[in-house]
Amino acid sequence: MIYFIGAGPGDPDLITVKGANILASCGVVIYAGSLVNPDVLRYARRDARVYDSSGMNLEEIIDVMKSAHGEGLDVARLHTGDPSIYSAVREQAEMLKKLGIPFEIIPGVSSFTAAAAVLKSELTVPGVSQTVIITRVPGRTPVPERERLKSLAAHRATMAVFLSADRIKDVADELIQSYGPKTPVAVVYRATWEDQKVVRGTLEDIAGKVEEEGIKRTAVIIVGEALGDAFEFSKLYDPSFSHGFRSGTP
Repeated sequence: MIYFIGAGPGDPDLITVKGANILASCGVVIYAGSLVNPDVLRYARRDARVYDSSGMNLEEIIDVMKSAHGEGLDVARLHTGDPSIYSAVREQAEMLKKLGIPFEIIPGVSSFTAAAAVLKSELTVPGVSQTVIITRVPGRTPVPERERLKSLAAHRATMAVFLSADRIKDVADELIQSYGPKTPVAVVYRATWEDQKVVRGTLEDIAGKVEEEGIKRTAVIIVGEALGDAFEFSKLYDPSFSHGFRSGTP
């Protein structure tokens, strides 16, 4: 079996219990060395064969999986964060399907949720925003025209922008047209790693602050009024609100 495991955002303790247990049982480990904290490998078997995929192409990765499967060995494929976001899992999964090799996906903690935790913020705040948009700007991987920042910004939802810290000025300039210059924004570099950095500001000044810190990659940009001070209390714990587990007081 091939297990695609979300290794978490950086802190090795943020891999899930299930992910750690499966990692500990696999004879072969392939990890994204350019992004996954190598300390996560402490959960692996001592006799496991370990491969760093940062220097491998797709065919080489699949060859290792195919060989291990032929030997009757399970493979732990470690991806940073959660495998459902910007992980290139789809292309690996499709090739495994063609080869008839079974696989499972084990979810993990995404860097955008880790960034929210570092900021001590809720991204869906009652009365402010109930939507989170996860996106990126075009780079070596293009973005469909309908998903450009300008279009998405019209909703003024909370936005988590990945893989775009090196273009923070372009991001801010594009978002400011819809969100406004005073909208809160935070850039979290390497959330939960020992060297994490947090830069807070508004859309009108965040670019300069980020450039001063020299942040160009491995960061998440969080934008929206959910980071501000205004909010409403939810109905969940309102004493006058009734639901299936509690009767409200008149």
